[in-house]
Amino acid sequence: MSDTSHEPTAPQAAPPPGAPAAPRVRRFASARSRSLLGALFLMATSAIGPGFITQTATFTQQLGAAFAFGILVSILLDLAVQMNVWRMITLTGKRASVLANDALPGSGYVLAVLIVLGGLIFNIGNTAGAGLGMNALFGIDPRLGGALSAAVAIAIFLAKRAGAVVDRVVIVAGLVMIVLTVIVMIMSDPPVGDALKQTVLPDTINFATITTIVGGTVGGYITYAGAHKLLDSGTAGPENVREVNRAAVSGIIVTGIMRYVLFLAILGVVASGVVLDVTGNPAGDAFGAAAGETGLRIFGAVFWIAAITSVIGAAYTSVSFLPVFSARITGRTADLWTVGFIVVSLAVYLAIGTAPATLLVFVGGVNGLILPIGLTLFMYIGWFRGSLLGSTRYPRWLLVVGSLATVVTWYMAVNAVGPIFDLLSA
Repeated sequence: MSDTSHEPTAPQAAPPPGAPAAPRVRRFASARSRSLLGALFLMATSAIGPGFITQTATFTQQLGAAFAFGILVSILLDLAVQMNVWRMITLTGKRASVLANDALPGSGYVLAVLIVLGGLIFNIGNTAGAGLGMNALFGIDPRLGGALSAAVAIAIFLAKRAGAVVDRVVIVAGLVMIVLTVIVMIMSDPPVGDALKQTVLPDTINFATITTIVGGTVGGYITYAGAHKLLDSGTAGPENVREVNRAAVSGIIVTGIMRYVLFLAILGVVASGVVLDVTGNPAGDAFGAAAGETGLRIFGAVFWIAAITSVIGAAYTSVSFLPVFSARITGRTADLWTVGFIVVSLAVYLAIGTAPATLLVFVGGVNGLILPIGLTLFMYIGWFRGSLLGSTRYPRWLLVVGSLATVVTWYMAVNAVGPIFDLLSA
């Protein structure tokens, strides 16, 4: 992604005698701060896309308060995954596919193919979600809404300083989405005590559900979205480890709060006896039941914001894996590839007949199956190819946590393959 606003990445040279240095330093600090926030919110809004919102409504209808346990697991896995992946990528200054190739020749190409294919599937779902959001907001046909939303995303990547535009869009959009969802949560009056209890002591545990929700919040491209954005902003090297850790943890806290708030908003509706149509637009039903016509419009805004930011995140991150195949895919050329990625996603969405809600649940499951493959590669790097991470000693406790997360994601993926693909025939 071309973005000259984030350069230079090294400390500024001393200004000539008499030149005002302070404004230049302030501009650099402001750009750096915005890039960190941009990476944080790119990961957060990608993790709280239309797929997650639809999955939350679907699974809350099916499991009730017990779904809180799935959200807790997703947050814990998120911490283990993101802190390892962000740290390794920014320590080396290399994208995930390049780092994987250095550690195990050829594995980076495999990872890139999986992420791009998973990102494409995800983006088809994101485009469908944008269409649903536009339908709830303005009553227009979802396919037309998807096309208009894709046009908005394309315009962002065609902007002269696309990187800076993306930073601002995802930060503002993420904050608006949180505020609107909190309003609906308050209006739905959820049983908070039962939700808190079942967060740690659930009545039931469903592996397919947890794998799908993990895939929709940290699987596939989402794992690498924030880290690759940090690389593009120049935040790399051991000197930035503390900033990277802070951004990763802050992003996970933001996504964790948003996930739980959204769950509580929908739980309040389900607990009141309302039955959501899980094959139609379950999240829209929940928001409408909580706040009537106003709630439906709020849902449209939240869903569209979640979708358009996820379209941006999926397209940007998927294309960021392509330079492993050709060094020419960088800068402005990468922006054009990103536009092409969005166009292909839109074309496939318009061509298929799968119901958007079903598609949004399915894509999370598929990316949950991809997640353990990438995690295994990174754990291999941490345990056996530590020299690639530089002279800084990599924390063993972080590798242990990441390895445990890898085992859990493999176990869930193996147990969830059948149920996930059964969604397409449901």
